[in-house]
Amino acid sequence: MKTATQVLNSRQVEQRINRIAYQIYEDNYNEGDLFIAGIARSGYIFAQRLQQALNTICPLKTRLIEVTLDKENPVSHNLNPTLSQQELFNKVVIVADDVLNSGKTLIYGLRPFLEADIKKLRTAILVNRDHKRYPVEADYVGITVSTTLQEHITVDLTKGNESVTIK
Repeated sequence: MKTATQVLNSRQVEQRINRIAYQIYEDNYNEGDLFIAGIARSGYIFAQRLQQALNTICPLKTRLIEVTLDKENPVSHNLNPTLSQQELFNKVVIVADDVLNSGKTLIYGLRPFLEADIKKLRTAILVNRDHKRYPVEADYVGITVSTTLQEHITVDLTKGNESVTIK
């Protein structure tokens, strides 16, 4: 039985989220508003936390979007709320996910925004495992962790109990 090794504790997770929020603000300080698109489940929770951090440090108007992917059929995707091409026109979009492993989920999560005429598209990742099979890079990274393919990263973003562990 493998034991879990904690990589980040609650305070460290919060620090990483805040640092990413400051980086996003520094890169987009002259924008009026910003879309933060979280990939369903943990990525969306991470996006919510980024939005909260941004709302406390800057005047940017942020709008949260949930990107739902079917991991068995990633070509199909859903944006909730459903956005029109006009709503995304000339906007900045940050796509957020908790862990970047092979890049497959993230690259398919970017797809709906590639179909719109947006101003800028960036990615924010809490944990980068760097086992990419797809040509995608994270623009904002909380931590990069060297792991084997057999190891599993668990991210818990429950307020007050945040942690990142390897098992």
